[in-house]
Amino acid sequence: MAVPRKKKPKRRAKPSVTVDDFRDDPMYPRVVRATAHLLAKGKVVAPVDVIVHMGVLQPKRLEEWRRGSVPYLERVIDKNLSSLSRLLRILRFHAHDMNLQPSLTAYTRSGKGPKQPLRFTKTGDPQLERAYATHLVWPGKGPFHAPRSQSEGEAGRGERSEGALDDEG
Repeated sequence: MAVPRKKKPKRRAKPSVTVDDFRDDPMYPRVVRATAHLLAKGKVVAPVDVIVHMGVLQPKRLEEWRRGSVPYLERVIDKNLSSLSRLLRILRFHAHDMNLQPSLTAYTRSGKGPKQPLRFTKTGDPQLERAYATHLVWPGKGPFHAPRSQSEGEAGRGERSEGALDDEG
């Protein structure tokens, strides 16, 4: 006679990262380091470059996707999709704090043949596709430098004005 299996308790999904608590997320320091590394080399932070720098995507697999050998980028990323979504959200909040400007970028297949658009997600969800394709650009002249807060008292606390980020998507 077969022994009945115990049901595994359902894992609760982590609550969505918000503008008020994204700095407390364990992934935040890694996003900050990756962003700083990319800004030290140039004025643009691309989400795919952050993902590569964090070790979640191998550069070789990124190139395979860019050549069109992989149908969508998420297929070759070594992280579950909810964590990846959290990562993109933290990156967006961090970029906002650093005064980086969003710039939607078209990703097309490289190499021989027609320049077909590349997909980031299996589902083709427009909001997620936009999140991956939005580069974050330092608008200033010269190399990046972190923005100064309005007063020295706010500098260490990381305070934000109310309504500083209305876009939840």
